[in-house]
Amino acid sequence: MGNPEFAVPCLDALMRSEHEVVAVVTSPDRPMGRGRELSPMPVAQRASELGLRVIQPSSLADGEFIESMSRIQADLFVVVAFKILPEALLQLPKHGSINLHPSMLPAYRGAAPLQRAIMNGEVRTAVSTIFISPAVDSGPCARQRPAPICLLRQLTRSVRAKPLRNRRTVGRLLKHRKSAVRTKR
Repeated sequence: MGNPEFAVPCLDALMRSEHEVVAVVTSPDRPMGRGRELSPMPVAQRASELGLRVIQPSSLADGEFIESMSRIQADLFVVVAFKILPEALLQLPKHGSINLHPSMLPAYRGAAPLQRAIMNGEVRTAVSTIFISPAVDSGPCARQRPAPICLLRQLTRSVRAKPLRNRRTVGRLLKHRKSAVRTKR
């Protein structure tokens, strides 16, 4: 389960492993770019290239979606940069669900941990693998590997894929950081 570029290398790694990937869950296609053309999430695009079944529910709490996920009978859900899973979904896999989170948990729980770490001037973070519990990013930590933020950003491949958007993002981050520094005085 995942959406952005950050999740694509994880999907590729799972495909190279001895584990069977039975389906990929990602958000529905969305209008993107200047032309607002309907485009798939990066994970959906990669899963299609790999010939995997792609499931794009409009709501994770939808009864039909949960029933279809139950029929898959997955042993484990692997979640990378996705949404908060409802409890009914968390109860389905035999061995639970794990989440790869780009922060030194418990720091920067929730959405956009890399961006918030950059805004706070961090140069190092970690990649944490946690077992998912009903509370956001609070399950037991299975593994944590320190990593420089620049390495995690390179893994996403987004700097090469979308350089203009990233320049704007960096500009917004710097502007936000300057205003945050001013308000602390």
